[in-house]
Amino acid sequence: MTKQAAVLGSPISHSLSPTLHQAAYAALGLDWVYTAIEVKESDLAAFVANLDNSWVGLSLTMPLKEIAFEVANEVDDVARKVRSINTLLRIESGWRGTNTDVFGIVQALAGVHVVEGLASAVVLGAGATARSAIAALSQLNAKHVKIAARRPEQVQGLIALAGEFGLRAQSLSWEPEAGALDADVVISTLPGDAGAGWAQIAQHATGALLDAAYHPWPTPLAAHWPNARIASGRDMLIWQAAEQVRLMTGFPAPVQAMRASLPVSSD
Repeated sequence: MTKQAAVLGSPISHSLSPTLHQAAYAALGLDWVYTAIEVKESDLAAFVANLDNSWVGLSLTMPLKEIAFEVANEVDDVARKVRSINTLLRIESGWRGTNTDVFGIVQALAGVHVVEGLASAVVLGAGATARSAIAALSQLNAKHVKIAARRPEQVQGLIALAGEFGLRAQSLSWEPEAGALDADVVISTLPGDAGAGWAQIAQHATGALLDAAYHPWPTPLAAHWPNARIASGRDMLIWQAAEQVRLMTGFPAPVQAMRASLPVSSD
């Protein structure tokens, strides 16, 4: 029986996940199939219930990362804390929910030499990716995090989450001010041009940047960043997919083959 996996979401036609996973299967010599399937929140439970035993795993993108808690029989601690499931793995009792976005962020940061023990970090945004960023920073033993988002109540939610992970965190004004991006790393989870205002104060930044956006690239923030220590959402995507491949197949992911499968630019 051919094993199957897929990425689910809505919209989904833009997803690069099938390219990444199929490249991994080819490199590993696995005759597996990975597709992209349009699934809305209201349809997820029925879709999952109808999958046969050939299905080994599902990747989830928006808007399914929170509703997935309703179909998961088990959920790991990190996914529960960040309230985001991006991976469902077949288990004997049904499905286990986990989150590989956190792994993807940690590995993307490692690529720009952000490693354990950083003194300071800034997180821009307060959605699911920002929550995963907080978890990633906790794994890197960040000592202090500043958080900026459009809505103050979202910032307070992230500060509380940081506390759950043992991180010291405080709010940062949503209005960009000189020096606001002074940190060992800045993680922007803002969509597209939403970081344009922050780009205007980026010229004095001295740390690394992880901009979770990747289409179009560069974002205004990345274009104005004053050094080459820049990781993109594309790097995150590769690494979170690599961890999904490992979890679904049981084999180490062929990261280089996966990276090489993507077009030179996703603009």
